[in-house]
Amino acid sequence: MTDPATNHDQVLEEAARWRAEGHKVALATVIETWGSAPRPVGSQLAIRDDSEFVGSVSGGCIEGDVVTRALDTLATGKPEIVEYGVSDAMAWQVGLACGGRIRVMVEPVSG
Repeated sequence: MTDPATNHDQVLEEAARWRAEGHKVALATVIETWGSAPRPVGSQLAIRDDSEFVGSVSGGCIEGDVVTRALDTLATGKPEIVEYGVSDAMAWQVGLACGGRIRVMVEPVSG
C-alpha cells in the first residue's frame, strides 16, 4: 500500500505497470458521494491479484472490503457497484461511520 494521497495518474500508471508484469488488476473508483464522504468522486484504488494496492477510495475505513470485492471481481470478471453509508449495517462493520455515503465501482482492468 502507498500513500492514500497518491494521485489519479499515479494509480493508473501503477495499474498499467502491474498489467505489463502479468498481474490481473482491478480498479475501484468512487462514483458518487453524499454528506461527509472520506474521498471525493473520482478517487481510485488499484488492486493487484496478490492483494497489493495503491491509492484510496475511503481514507482507509472501507479499503479492506473494497480489496476483497476487487479480488472477487478478478475471479469472476464481472464489475460491481458497492455502496457504503452510515445507515448501512455494513458501514459499521467496515468502519464508515463518518456520516456520509459513497458508491464505488469495482471493475477488472482488461487489455
